[in-house]
Amino acid sequence: MLSTMSSQPTSDYFPVLACAAAATLWGVFWYPLRLLEEMGVPGLWASLIIYCFAMIFLIPACWGKRTDFLKHKFEYILIGLFAGWTNLAFILAVLEGEIVRVLLLFYLSPIWAILLAVFILHERLTRIGACSLILAMLGAAMMLWHSDMNYLEGIGIADFYAITSGMAFAITNIVVRKMGDVSFSTKIGSAWVGVIVLTLCGLVLAQLPIPVITFNSGILALLIGFPCMLAMTWTAQYGVTYLPIQRSSVIFLLEIVVGAVSAAIWTDEIVSNLEYIGGVLIVSAGLISLIKEKHHNIAA
Repeated sequence: MLSTMSSQPTSDYFPVLACAAAATLWGVFWYPLRLLEEMGVPGLWASLIIYCFAMIFLIPACWGKRTDFLKHKFEYILIGLFAGWTNLAFILAVLEGEIVRVLLLFYLSPIWAILLAVFILHERLTRIGACSLILAMLGAAMMLWHSDMNYLEGIGIADFYAITSGMAFAITNIVVRKMGDVSFSTKIGSAWVGVIVLTLCGLVLAQLPIPVITFNSGILALLIGFPCMLAMTWTAQYGVTYLPIQRSSVIFLLEIVVGAVSAAIWTDEIVSNLEYIGGVLIVSAGLISLIKEKHHNIAA
């Protein structure tokens, strides 16, 4: 999402460092979530508690910008819906699936952005865009393929969460870009409220019992919500505000590397050779889509 900060950074390195910090934090975000699950706090309840803690500290800023919400309430509702699903589905994906696989499938999001631009914004599909689409779809097929798979039977719930999280992320970016220069705090607040509302709906549908919150699990959830969630969000926002999208997007691919290294250290997950090849194709597709973005910016 875009920020409304107008002052320039005191150093050109700060936005780069901010993007790298955000990518690193999101790359290891799965670990405390799994610790919470081991403590008896399942994904939906963990999401609700974490984002409620985070939202408490953002309420004063959102309240001060309430007139901005009234001017763009439809767009903010869309942000709440799609950004909320982005965050919630990502959390559920890293809890249910293999970390590297989830991150790579999430990073199909630039490809969904291209498709949305073609079908919703009526942009022309260039050869570069078509090439990135083909590479990404091939990479996804290789990652999701199983030798004994019939149709889509081999796609697990974590794959579904990861893919739809990336789709929702692409839609969120389009909505935010169309809104232009609006309140940063209100956009973040809308996304977090969206997570809370969707999580509550999921808890009602799943009829999950209220977990027993111990001192340790409560402190961990509080720390994830504040300051970690705020730090993860603000560093990402700061970076994308002051860096061209083709630079920030490349830096954010560091999240895959951090996720892979942390998963290798803290879990016994094994990534197959076919999944590695598929991952390379997806990352390549993302980089190619940035070439399209860069050419578009030059032309503009």
